Amino acid sequence: MQVKSYNAGNVGTVEFDEAPFGGKVLYRTLKDAVVMYQANQRQGTASTRGRSQVKGHNKKPYKQKHTGRARAGDVKSPIWRGGGTVFGPRPKDWSYHMPVKARRVALRSALAGKLADDEVVVADLGGFDTPSAKAARKVLADLGSPRRACVVIAQANDALYRSFRNFPGVKVRTATDLCAFDVVGGGLIIAEGAALEQLAARVGAAPAAAGQGGDQ
Repeated sequence: MQVKSYNAGNVGTVEFDEAPFGGKVLYRTLKDAVVMYQANQRQGTASTRGRSQVKGHNKKPYKQKHTGRARAGDVKSPIWRGGGTVFGPRPKDWSYHMPVKARRVALRSALAGKLADDEVVVADLGGFDTPSAKAARKVLADLGSPRRACVVIAQANDALYRSFRNFPGVKVRTATDLCAFDVVGGGLIIAEGAALEQLAARVGAAPAAAGQGGDQ
């Protein structure tokens, strides 16, 4: 198939083999991977104090009867101002993990969806030897100034990362760190050719003739 290409300011098209990415989007698996990622980002540090943790004395504030007021056992009661919280949040670990094969299928589905929507650009990003927001801005402008973009590189490049980091909605990922959430929420995928080859090797579907599933 034909996908967009970018090289030295020139936007064109290039032949791309989409077979390793399947072509079928498994929406349920993709949704599960995105929800898992979001759950794993939760800090789980919300905390409240129960009546046993609130500062105060255990003395009965006034006598039980003949005051005209409701009965009260102590000033730490949840119905009193400054009292404890009933069933409030406590620190909790929200993280969990899907099987590796399921995450691989989710990433493959996300990339297949981007290819189907023509939101993948094969780019030559080798010119970032030093940080340059101006050069990064030109790349984005040449590609239509997308509101969101995910730059996928083959190897970590600090200069390239520092060039793009101040642009809202733009994130930089290596091919080994890319996940389904990055692809789904990343907008336009701007990837180096070597990075796409790494992704194809990482999530590539096995040929149908081999009689194997796509998760091998």
